[in-house]
Amino acid sequence: MPELRKDPIVNRWVIISTERWKRPSDFKIRRDLPGRSALCPFCPGNEALTPAEVLAYRPEGGKANAPGWTLRVVPNKFPALQIEGALNREGVGMFDKMTGIGAHEVIIESPDHKTTLSSLPDKALENTFWAYRDRILDLRKDSRLRYILIFKNHGVEAGASLEHTHSQLIALPIIPIHVLDELHGAKEHFAEKERCIYCDILKQEINDGSRVVCENGDFACLAPFAPRFPFEVWILPKVHASNFEESQKSQFESLARLFSEVMRRLDRALDTPPYNFILHSAPLREKADDYHHWHFEIMPRLSEVAGFERGSGFYLNPTPPEEAAKFLREVEL
Repeated sequence: MPELRKDPIVNRWVIISTERWKRPSDFKIRRDLPGRSALCPFCPGNEALTPAEVLAYRPEGGKANAPGWTLRVVPNKFPALQIEGALNREGVGMFDKMTGIGAHEVIIESPDHKTTLSSLPDKALENTFWAYRDRILDLRKDSRLRYILIFKNHGVEAGASLEHTHSQLIALPIIPIHVLDELHGAKEHFAEKERCIYCDILKQEINDGSRVVCENGDFACLAPFAPRFPFEVWILPKVHASNFEESQKSQFESLARLFSEVMRRLDRALDTPPYNFILHSAPLREKADDYHHWHFEIMPRLSEVAGFERGSGFYLNPTPPEEAAKFLREVEL
């Protein structure tokens, strides 16, 4: 059974995930990912290699846990947290811990083993966002859960363990400290100015233009003013909204078009880099409608986080965001 343990100095929670336990010899650095084989658990025909699906889109109908799907969501076979049980919060002397309750799911974005997000048709990418929404709406019914994090690791350098395109969802019984920091900053700005800080950033950046990568009527892609990583970009809805799962069909269609363009620009400009993306949405049980603004943060893995960054919390970024945005804007698609 996994556990959540709290660092009492910086109030950071850590998951001690016994289901994913590793010996020292298991930490050898991998330089490649397993390619397609009869044993890829995410390929059609191998549905029995994964836990039973919790969601699947089958345009032609068909039996669950069988081929015929265009998108499939399954529990992670080696979950960081597990859905069964009670939280059991307790103190251990001066320390705090609780049972590792939550959910850990895998969103298999396509049955095609070799496709990537940048090569997915817009409709398939739109369906990926619908799957995110459907799973959030289902999991937020669980009163034990307080935050749902959706993310993607693409490439071994970004933490992917399988080549087949997929993203992940982890539902948590606590709000991560990075999210609390973000909420705190946004709340302070709203308290002072009675405006959403993300809306203010959008207005200024679109007027200025130097850090805008691309945009359409509903969304904008920006290189943030103070990026942690080279070529880090954010995608934000132009109309204020705090919860991703409240988005409408027309928004997902528009988001899919812009997201696809951004991924193709990154691939062309940076030679198909490894990357992580993270969906930032409001916590499940906190009313953040006025000051929080959902968005995606996409971070190509072009540099290492080393001792200075880990020790200081500062990030060393050799690429000014204005230059990164200009380079991405000028890519020929």
